[in-house]
Amino acid sequence: MSSVKKVVLAYSGGLDTSIIIPWLKEHYGGAEVIAFCGDVGQGDDFDEVKKKAVDTGASKCIVKDLREEFVRDYCYKALAAGAIYEDRYLLGTALARPLLAYHQTQVALEEGADALSHGATGKGNDQVRFEVTYGAFAPHLEVIAPWREWDIRSREDALDYADKHNGPVESSRKDLYSRDGNLWHLSHEGDILENVWNAPVKEMFKLTVDPMDAPDEPETIVLAFEQGVPVALNGKRLGPVEMVETLNRVAGAHGVGRLDLVENRLVGIKSRGVYETPAGTVLHLAHRELERLVLDRDTLHFKQSISGRYAQLVYDGLWFSTLREALAAFADETEKEVTGEVRIRLYKGVADANGRRSDSSLYREDLATFGEGMAYDHADAGGFIRLYGLPERVRAMTRDEVTVDVKAVDITRPVGKPEGGKK
Repeated sequence: MSSVKKVVLAYSGGLDTSIIIPWLKEHYGGAEVIAFCGDVGQGDDFDEVKKKAVDTGASKCIVKDLREEFVRDYCYKALAAGAIYEDRYLLGTALARPLLAYHQTQVALEEGADALSHGATGKGNDQVRFEVTYGAFAPHLEVIAPWREWDIRSREDALDYADKHNGPVESSRKDLYSRDGNLWHLSHEGDILENVWNAPVKEMFKLTVDPMDAPDEPETIVLAFEQGVPVALNGKRLGPVEMVETLNRVAGAHGVGRLDLVENRLVGIKSRGVYETPAGTVLHLAHRELERLVLDRDTLHFKQSISGRYAQLVYDGLWFSTLREALAAFADETEKEVTGEVRIRLYKGVADANGRRSDSSLYREDLATFGEGMAYDHADAGGFIRLYGLPERVRAMTRDEVTVDVKAVDITRPVGKPEGGKK
């Protein structure tokens, strides 16, 4: 007999978590199952989600509105760090999972539960993201991962189980895509996408129009940032949720934000996903362009070198790790001068920047110009280059193939100007 009496399940109302409720009750001695659902902008009818959970056997369903926290403390933090996994994936699912898992553990502690459960598969990344977070905040609770225990091996098997247990699920055998949605993105996996040669079908997309069907005229928008945080669109101040929702509509209408990617999962296999991230795509572009304007060369380059590591930590489920938090502190420091505006053009699936301005700009027209009023003295470059390249000139004189009297050479003399002024 199982010692588990009460389980809090991370619940979405989809196929997998709907069948997990009766499965837990069946295989864990009739344990009480409490469903927890975090609203991160997936657009569900949560009254219906609650009803479905109870109809399936849950004692109750607890829903928390996490949208503001999700954008402000997770998406915008990743934006500040320039975190993009494998140079392309904007981490929509990876950012939401630690937030959901954290609040799930808080519910479990409040409810006096014995165990936590989730619907992530045994070969995906989400199982790691959930369970690492569980361990960080409730290490004493048992973890139940049905996909690692049951004999269900496909969505078809899951549908069969739902049929046998009268599970109220909306998934059909005609649409076998596995989707995950939130304010930041919508992902599509499975079905025809499992063959990496198959192109995504037009009907699959939900947030973005086909670029071929997008308006024939471009649309220009202006994004304003304050210390790295997006605060206004076209002069209108918007909160985090409204900013992302608005940009999803505006950029999505131009087909911006689609990504078809074969990525490396943490567990060691490759997977193929198709993502829609309209707002995230535009915000990352604008933020990066503003940073290029206001950050000095060394800071910008070093930040670029750690952005990939930050993204990998997030992807790998280590949001609450010491290293991720330390890198976030560095990113926060770099953002103090990232205030200004960026102009973006949206057209046929493409977003590009064609203007940027900031009071903290390190760009000076009088230094960059090739015309009159130039403040830069070209002659100054000679001394800089001689000192910059001095180690290489010294090394060249020590090579065996160089036959030169090293002591007789003035290595500080300008190149191309021998003694006497003649070549």
